[in-house]
Amino acid sequence: MTEAGLFDTKGKIACVTGASSGLGRAVATMLAEAGAHVVGIARRDDALQTWRSETRGETAALVADLSDRSELRAVADAASLPYGPPDILINAAGINTRQTADEVTAEGWDVTLDLNLAAPFFLAQAMVPAMKDRGWGRIVNFASLQSRRAFAGGLSYGASKGGVEQMTRAMAEAWSADGITVNALAPGFFPTELTGPVFANPELAARNARQTCIGRNGEMSDLAGPLLFFCSNASSYVTGQTLFVDGGFTAK
Repeated sequence: MTEAGLFDTKGKIACVTGASSGLGRAVATMLAEAGAHVVGIARRDDALQTWRSETRGETAALVADLSDRSELRAVADAASLPYGPPDILINAAGINTRQTADEVTAEGWDVTLDLNLAAPFFLAQAMVPAMKDRGWGRIVNFASLQSRRAFAGGLSYGASKGGVEQMTRAMAEAWSADGITVNALAPGFFPTELTGPVFANPELAARNARQTCIGRNGEMSDLAGPLLFFCSNASSYVTGQTLFVDGGFTAK
């Protein structure tokens, strides 16, 4: 296999949650334009159709509420209909209620843990048998700076993302012997709907940029290399790892 071939995802079937906006949309687009057949999952059909119309490559849309745990196996089955069982699962959907510790509600806690932590696991659990049959699979979870850092108003979000990092290790231990690698990307500050309040404050956005070693906040193109690494044969001996794509934010 050539060096270029190591990062090849052409013809692979990928399922991306949260594909209607933000980082999920960005990575769904990257995979489609790299030649994968991409099924994008999100709650908003109009946003999914906009993504499809603006993306080159093979794409399909699946409207689903991933916070409803009882529906996740049916979602996994539906995701296999357009192209077949996925080779790649990207768990990018997420929510941040931004409730302080004194304000956290049971409802906010439950929806955060269900969408950020339970959905990635149960979707993967449902898709893993087909990956085992092929002896090849790639699962990429989305962790966060808050997997290791405590931010104001981020108690339930941080708890869920800390869980994602450990869940990634546990999933790797369970399934990697069957040819399925499981890793996580932990983005720094990228301009998305979730980080809208941060970027709406120029002083705060600039302060976050200064906190990085590189001296700027993230751009969507910064995710392409790490994503294709984790989704291809280039990472065949890398599993259970969390890669912080944060410009060195966590290094300072």
